[in-house]
Amino acid sequence: MRRTFQIVLDDFDLGQMLDGLDVRAKAWENTAEYLRTGESPENFFLSEECRDADEADTLAQHYRSIIQKIRNQLAEQRDA
Repeated sequence: MRRTFQIVLDDFDLGQMLDGLDVRAKAWENTAEYLRTGESPENFFLSEECRDADEADTLAQHYRSIIQKIRNQLAEQRDA
């Protein structure tokens, strides 16, 4: 069973966390593109380890979903 946690961060730490999640999402997006096309999507690129492009896409989407959840919660708190 999944649990929900509340974590308190200042704006700088939150920005750093979002940047890190964005880097991970981009890594999985690049891996999916590489697995689909066989070409490196950037000048410097390290492929993530996974079964196929679909798995890489799924992981990238999961990271993007986490980022969106955080941004939504941030917007709600700014509006309050």
